[in-house]
Amino acid sequence: MDSSMLIMLAGGLGLFIYGMKMMGDGLEKAAGSRLKRLLEILTENRFMGLLVGTIVTAIIQSSSATTVMVVGFVNAGIMTLKQTVGVIMGANIGTTVTSFLIALNLTDIAPIAIFFGVALMLFSKKPSLKSIGEILAGFGILFMGMDLMSSSMAPLRDNVTFQNIVTQFSNPLIGVLTGAIFTMIVQSSSASIGILQALALQGLIGLDSAIYVLFGQNIGTCITAILASIGTNTNAKRAATIHLLFNTVGTAIFMIAISLGVPYVEFIKSISPDRAVSQIANAHIGFNIINTALLFPFGNYLVKIS
Repeated sequence: MDSSMLIMLAGGLGLFIYGMKMMGDGLEKAAGSRLKRLLEILTENRFMGLLVGTIVTAIIQSSSATTVMVVGFVNAGIMTLKQTVGVIMGANIGTTVTSFLIALNLTDIAPIAIFFGVALMLFSKKPSLKSIGEILAGFGILFMGMDLMSSSMAPLRDNVTFQNIVTQFSNPLIGVLTGAIFTMIVQSSSASIGILQALALQGLIGLDSAIYVLFGQNIGTCITAILASIGTNTNAKRAATIHLLFNTVGTAIFMIAISLGVPYVEFIKSISPDRAVSQIANAHIGFNIINTALLFPFGNYLVKIS
């Protein structure tokens, strides 16, 4: 990988993260302060907390942002630890929206979205239309960044060294560690999964290798909430720990199940046989939904362990 490829990759990643944030900010502005009020008011019931966590995270496009808010609410005494469990699980489901959008491969309409989005931001006087413009522009920038990342990786198809590195990801431990460490660095599971999907677009990685990296990415995304809990009270630190426990226990369950012969990878492949990008998105969605279904009844135990 030469310097020009690294520059393109870095630029694409920057556009991707900025577009994701811009889209999330626009959606958050459109919803006003109601998102935070939803988290404060509707989380007494764990099922409602799950729904709210999913919706809020799908809107702001970041499970890290949702869990950071949760840590802040616990620190301020607005939420109890038991209330956080459903929201944190919902946040993991809501964050899969980005990978699903990427799998739709809407790159061709990205420039149009940017054009109309910027036009609304510059020429509209209504705040609501400006927010819609921000959403459209962010959407387009996200896909332009994705396209740039994918293009930067195209020469790696003939690189034997890189191919050998990718084959190492099929080792569960290496795959999980790679996914976790990289996601900790970029502090966004959506961004790191986006890079994984960019590799898939170029035919550089398949689900057999990507699945363990994907598990690690779900663990790595917990770093933001953990950093946010530094200097907070004990219960706020416990809320961040619940997020880490949820993803770590879920990863352990999936890895054990796959090692025992549960055909999860084969099932995901059968849904979209010829599209590795969609397979990664579906595996991400499946992991978080199944993990939530398995651990939701044991929410109180997660609280006790934390």
